[in-house]
Amino acid sequence: MTTGADTTTAGIPGPTPAVPTHTAGGLRVLAKLTVMEGRLYLREPAVVFFGLFFPSFLLLALGLLMPWADESFDVTDPVLSQVTAITGYVPIVLALAIGTVAYTTFPPTMGTYREKGVLRRLSTTPLPPSRLLVAQLLVNLAMLLAAASLAVLGGALVLGVGMPADVGVTVLAFVVGAAASMAVGALLAALVPTAGVATGAGMVVYMSSLFFAGVWFPLPLMPDVVQTISRFTPLGAASQALAAGWYEGRFPGVELLIMVAWTVVLVPVAGRVFRWT
Repeated sequence: MTTGADTTTAGIPGPTPAVPTHTAGGLRVLAKLTVMEGRLYLREPAVVFFGLFFPSFLLLALGLLMPWADESFDVTDPVLSQVTAITGYVPIVLALAIGTVAYTTFPPTMGTYREKGVLRRLSTTPLPPSRLLVAQLLVNLAMLLAAASLAVLGGALVLGVGMPADVGVTVLAFVVGAAASMAVGALLAALVPTAGVATGAGMVVYMSSLFFAGVWFPLPLMPDVVQTISRFTPLGAASQALAAGWYEGRFPGVELLIMVAWTVVLVPVAGRVFRWT
């Protein structure tokens, strides 16, 4: 899945010549870096497909091909029996979108920069190296928001999936969930020496996280012990919080606190251990 991400910056001499040094501390530098990083992102078809279109593709494929898509999610549950299976899968697909960007795109890109010496060159210029990190985060977050919007819009127009019962809670869960998973991705990006190592480490985290998010088997239908463990993982908590806002009609206070904790802990740790070379 991450083949394109390994070569995102292949052959690129580094972003430093693209921005004037006298504005290195300003927003203009960040804006130019973000635009440039966005262009590099869009040059990789595999990265764009999995980061932007794969969630929509998966949701539409499930809805159109699976015979259970229009059936009740769980006829024995008073809440799940009121929503179709494909509607119940939407929060899971949104969690998958978060994990795809946070674990399989962001770390390999930073690993490529480190491997090719881009970060080392940045550290010797007036350009604050943190600008590149922020630009990468902004690009990946923008791609994530676009992917989620496409999935929801496509599901609504093509499959007739139900919209969130509580839009505010759903949006809050998505934003906090994205922050928590991007914090995990930032920790990986801080440590991986090469794109290959980043891809391998990211895929391990990604695949295990998808299990706890309910991608391989719907989380609401899993045993209680698995759901409990899932609640304490960044992506599992995001999936449960999104489901709470989408069709459960409850406020996911525990899940939100867990995701905030992951973010608050991992972001400073990533900054502390970040390696420029």
